[in-house]
Amino acid sequence: MLNRWQAGGLLTLTLGSLGLVSLGWQQPWSQGEHSPQLPQDPNIQVFFNHREASRYDDPYRRVRRSGDNLEQVLVEAIDQASTSIDLAVQELNLPQVATALIAKARAGIPVRIILENQYSDGWSQHSSTWIRQQDDHSRGKHENLFAFGDINGDGQVSLDEAARRDAVLMLRQAGIPIVDDTDDGSKGSGLMHHKFLVVDGRRVVTGSANFTLSGIHGDWLVPESRGNANVLVRVESIDLATAYTQEFELMWGDGPKGQPDSLFGSAKLVRPQQTVVLPDGQITVQFSPHRADTPRQQTTNGVIADTLSHASQSADLALFVFTDQEIADALAASNLNIRALVDRSFIYRYHSEALDMLGLALPDHRCRYEKSNQPWQPSISTVGYPVLADGDKLHHKFALLDNHTVIIGSHNWSKAANHTNDENLLIIKNATVAKHFEQEFERLYDMAELGRTEYLLAQMRKMQKKCGA
Repeated sequence: MLNRWQAGGLLTLTLGSLGLVSLGWQQPWSQGEHSPQLPQDPNIQVFFNHREASRYDDPYRRVRRSGDNLEQVLVEAIDQASTSIDLAVQELNLPQVATALIAKARAGIPVRIILENQYSDGWSQHSSTWIRQQDDHSRGKHENLFAFGDINGDGQVSLDEAARRDAVLMLRQAGIPIVDDTDDGSKGSGLMHHKFLVVDGRRVVTGSANFTLSGIHGDWLVPESRGNANVLVRVESIDLATAYTQEFELMWGDGPKGQPDSLFGSAKLVRPQQTVVLPDGQITVQFSPHRADTPRQQTTNGVIADTLSHASQSADLALFVFTDQEIADALAASNLNIRALVDRSFIYRYHSEALDMLGLALPDHRCRYEKSNQPWQPSISTVGYPVLADGDKLHHKFALLDNHTVIIGSHNWSKAANHTNDENLLIIKNATVAKHFEQEFERLYDMAELGRTEYLLAQMRKMQKKCGA
């Protein structure tokens, strides 16, 4: 078996603490060629907000664009509810989703919402002092939402405008109960990073997308932005919905303003993976996080590594971040044909496993190497980042194995996702579903910068000089 990290020929460089803007990729963005529509499995339907074969009208910018309207996918699922709606998502700022939830609550259908505590208040309620205290990323998000809320363009967000554009404020004003990860009595547990919706105890919508403008439609202040590359799947299964409802109940406890009995993060007991059999395939679900003393094979990252080990031909990865060394090691020890895409804001960071694949090791800004680095020898050149519009990120967390098995979810391939954050992961074995992910991967790969790019080599020369390597 080929071992891709055997010693020899190691290149070293550092990116230090370079800002994301300084990366300097300014290639023109293109929607690419029109791709054919694919058939959907009746029980597992797949939606991509950058799908070339689909078109929709952005409900806020009023522009025609490519992609599946993921907000409409959520709204349609909510509109179909007749008995219950449970929603757990890191961030929610889509007014049409809020409006649909409010309509169902007013119709007497129980609606429950769980959010990450950083996003559990309406953005329009933040004070100028709060805004000044935020980092550049958070201030930029607020500026986009403020501009989105300023419907008449007068430089202010009135109470009426906030009531039409601030989704969380709309929900709170409607009296819909909301819990966040401080309802366990803490100041917050890692990240409540889930992105799922359960309807009527029989339908689940989940994937990589936060229910936000930037996650689905695009940054308001960047006209060319079309949203982070994301996916949602809609699954019809009482058994799968039951598993997600059990996860929801752990976090919900007795609801808002009750006893501090909500369970977030590692306060939850181990939840073993569950497999649901459907007419044309099966789905395995695994929830995170796991305590540090949990055997590796029982953790979500362990499940990912084990699933990869059962592939026989190929692995195509599209990942926002990739820092789990043991998953990288499992790939290195395989004989698979591997292609990997990582978001360009992360790919060249010193702890990125994409660098291992490229046969490189990068020190941090203090010229220190990650202790567990295992650069691949021989390296592979089928690793890179897709060139997206300014502001848009590769937010996927999926792997396609042997063009048949798909790994997806909210779970990034990282230590934080494995041991700190509230996450979910699905392993789907279904040939029809896999075709959709194959099409999405090929779309991204066609627009990718691969291998040891000129930018990377220039940084190598610069940082070798700095670190004396």
